[in-house]
Amino acid sequence: MEHVEKLEIGGQKAKKKSRRNVHNKKWAVLSLATIPLVMTLGNSMLIPVLPAMEKNLNITSLQTSMILTVYSIVAIILIPVAGGLSDYIGRKKVIIPSLLIAGIGGLISGWAAWKANDAYWIILCGRALQGVGAAGAAPIVMPLIGDMFKSDDEVSSSLGMIETSNTFGKVLSPILGAYLASFFWFLPFFAFPVFCALSILLVWLLIKTPKEREEPVPFKQFLVNIKKTFTHNGKWLYAIFVIGVIMMFVLFGVLFYLSDVLEKKYDIINIKKGLLLAVPLGALCLASFITGKIIKENKILMKWIIFGGTVLTAVSVGILSFSNGLWFMLILFTFGGIGIGVALPCLDALITCGIEKKERGTITSIYSSMRFIGVAAGPPVMALLMKNTEKLLFYFLSGLTVIAILATFMAIKPDEENA
Repeated sequence: MEHVEKLEIGGQKAKKKSRRNVHNKKWAVLSLATIPLVMTLGNSMLIPVLPAMEKNLNITSLQTSMILTVYSIVAIILIPVAGGLSDYIGRKKVIIPSLLIAGIGGLISGWAAWKANDAYWIILCGRALQGVGAAGAAPIVMPLIGDMFKSDDEVSSSLGMIETSNTFGKVLSPILGAYLASFFWFLPFFAFPVFCALSILLVWLLIKTPKEREEPVPFKQFLVNIKKTFTHNGKWLYAIFVIGVIMMFVLFGVLFYLSDVLEKKYDIINIKKGLLLAVPLGALCLASFITGKIIKENKILMKWIIFGGTVLTAVSVGILSFSNGLWFMLILFTFGGIGIGVALPCLDALITCGIEKKERGTITSIYSSMRFIGVAAGPPVMALLMKNTEKLLFYFLSGLTVIAILATFMAIKPDEENA
């Protein structure tokens, strides 16, 4: 009898420990979700402030655009480096210093905008530092999620939360940026270090990473392993890279177009414009969250959700060419946002679950870098197309999305991997 009671007590303790571990992991995922949120705010929050920057700094529109572009260029270059470093020395050892560097960059830019006489070049230096920090923070979240969870079900669900947080940052950015700038135009620069500090605190306290390997793989062997990964998985990896860059290019290209039309044609600016842009972005956010919950470990389902999402996006963007009526655009881009929103968590899950832990940081960081290229290239390419071929630009975007459809159908074949 006493033995039975001990077993029952032991079983109860094990259940409590299991529930506590699940609870801790949920908090860990939420803390990691703050990182893409903060990094998105760090760039997109400045978009509604650009006209004020141009006026107060007495610079040209091209110089103003460089305040955003330098952040993206530095991040694109350094993301794969940060990913490889995280594979080699550990995720937290890269994430926390990167958040610190990003926060310092924000302080430098904010101080220059507030106090410096020739502020522009100092602001650019601060923004470059923010790009360094962004490269080593948000892109490392995906491989860290893969490290933390053993089952593909948990990984895909958590990545859905991360993608939702990333998108929520895009929804919140124009509203928050316009609100802060209504007090002082340079206040968004100072808000960013505060967000970074909160994220550092959460990651430091709540993330318990798996034990790092005792002896790191020699660097030459590490490079050999990366080469083998591409040799064995190159076809579907390259397809995911292509789909990722196209989806982000289309997203930010159409966002740029909508923002421009809302202001120039409908005279909708600042917070009101941010709220209207939040409609399709909110749909994208919700679609990402729901998709992350339902895909679980089913890689075949992931493939067909990506296929359906890219088809929906291609059709929606193509139909946009028929009218630039306000509600017509918002409704169609809401459908396009849903298409992009369902595809992104599936891409994240496929690439995270399909790569060995030792090379995961490097491969997912290359993927993140590709997405960043889409983010950076979408607006300027759209600006050039809008000058000459406003109607045809939607066929161009739709045609790009057709490439993503074909890549999904022809190159992503989890059924052949018995997935």
